[in-house]
This record gives sequence, C-alpha cells and structure tokens, in this order.
Amino acid sequence: MKEKEKKEKNEKEEVKTDSGQEKEKETEKKEETPEKKADKKENEIEKLKAEIAEKDDKYLRLYAEFDNFRKRSNKEKADVYTNSKADIIKELLPVLDNFDRAAANSEADFDGYRKGIELIFSQFQQILDKYGVESFGETGETFDPSIHSAVMVTEDENLGENEIAEVFSKGYKLGDKILREAVVKVANS
Repeated sequence: MKEKEKKEKNEKEEVKTDSGQEKEKETEKKEETPEKKADKKENEIEKLKAEIAEKDDKYLRLYAEFDNFRKRSNKEKADVYTNSKADIIKELLPVLDNFDRAAANSEADFDGYRKGIELIFSQFQQILDKYGVESFGETGETFDPSIHSAVMVTEDENLGENEIAEVFSKGYKLGDKILREAVVKVANS
C-alpha cells in the first residue's frame, strides 16, 4: 500500500509541476506576445516594403522600355518619311537633268525643243504612274465639287449642265487621296 500511496503522491506532484510549467509558459506567452507581435509586424512591414520596391522597379523598367519603344517608333516613322521623300526626289532628278540639257542646247530648232519636251513629259508621266498618281479633270467630264475647283462659269448650248468646258490645271490623286483639285471652267451650272 505504501507503494501505491507513493505513486499517487508522485503523480500529484508531477501534475502540480506540469501545471506550474504550463502556468509559466502561459505567463511567458503573455509577456512575449506584444514583443512578438511587434516583431511580426516589423517583418511584415519589411516584406511589404520589399514587395513595393520590387513592383516599383518593375514599373520603372517597364516605363523605360515603353519610352524607348515610343522614341524608336517615332524615329523610324520620321526615317520612313524622309526616305520616301528621298526616293521620289531621286526619281525626279533625271527629269530635272533633261530640262537642264534642253535649256543648255541653244542650237536646237523648234521641233527639236518640242520633241525634247515631249520626251521629258513622258519620262515624268512614267514616274507618276510608277507611284500610282493619276490625273483627272478633262474637258467634257461632269463637274464634281469634291475634286474640281470651278473658277469660271460659262453658258454654252453645245455642252451639258455642269460639264467641264475648260481645264486650267489638271487634278491629281494618289489612290483615294486628292493631291490637288482640278481647276476648271464649268458650263451651264
């Protein structure tokens, strides 16, 4: 019996000891809780600051890439415009050279000049055709105020209403874009 009593006594002491340890742990938890919370908050704040810094860095890099893309696109656009003008002017220079030759030829007769001018005109027309430039505004066409500019009006029984009687300067278009309106005299409007 004594052994049983001893065991029970030991168990009670262990329970008391365990309870005391638990109470100590609870006290420690209560004492460390505000510090731990502060540490946890600091860690969370540091993590959030790091995330914000990373996002800022990504944003700045993306913004820089977009800015470089925009600048490069604008430069390429300007280069295309400059290069296309240069290509067309290169095509026109031989026409100018032929005008210079015709003007410098003082020994040519009227028929020679006329033939030279016709050749130069043909050369120039070929360049316009190559780039898709079309002329319009011929005598006899119907007047269209969106592509013709009427500077004079005449009454003529031989012509129909709103018919072009005379062309002062032809109009030109590139596809659907009007480069220059035709300047005309309109009959019976």
